Amino acid sequence: MKKIILVIMVMAWFITGCSTFPKDDIKIETEAAAKVDFSGYKTYAWLGAAGILYDPHGHWEPPALDADAEMVFLVNSALRDSGMTEVMSEPDMLVAYALGADMEALKLKQNPETKLTSLENVPQIGLVVVLIDSETGFVTWVGIATGEIKNLDSEIVKKRLEYAVNAMFNELPK
Repeated sequence: MKKIILVIMVMAWFITGCSTFPKDDIKIETEAAAKVDFSGYKTYAWLGAAGILYDPHGHWEPPALDADAEMVFLVNSALRDSGMTEVMSEPDMLVAYALGADMEALKLKQNPETKLTSLENVPQIGLVVVLIDSETGFVTWVGIATGEIKNLDSEIVKKRLEYAVNAMFNELPK
């Protein structure tokens, strides 16, 4: 019996160990319009997407990643999980996002050994997802995610983007 428990514990550790990725730097904020009943929204359509990039050396996006396609996929998945359906005409809601990266961003960082603070280059990324009532044109919900760009491989970047989008939409009122 002890061997079975040990094997289960080792397998659980292995599974959780393989699924971890750096996400402590990702900050999520959302805001919903106070008097909006989100249960009335059943359909959506894409309004647009924008990329704002300051990357003079072309380092932010891993070569095997199409960030725009990934964002559309992730937002579509999150909206479907929320019970919404994408339509081509007469949607209840419009969806837009902007993804921005600044590879030259500076940040104050403390050296753990000397405790001295210095200004260092810490590339930053930001994502804003907006839901708009298609009838009134008013913004009903905004999700914002910010984090550091860590020069990771494309699979880890995808996991970080997925984490950010899911964390945002977990706060979408039901």
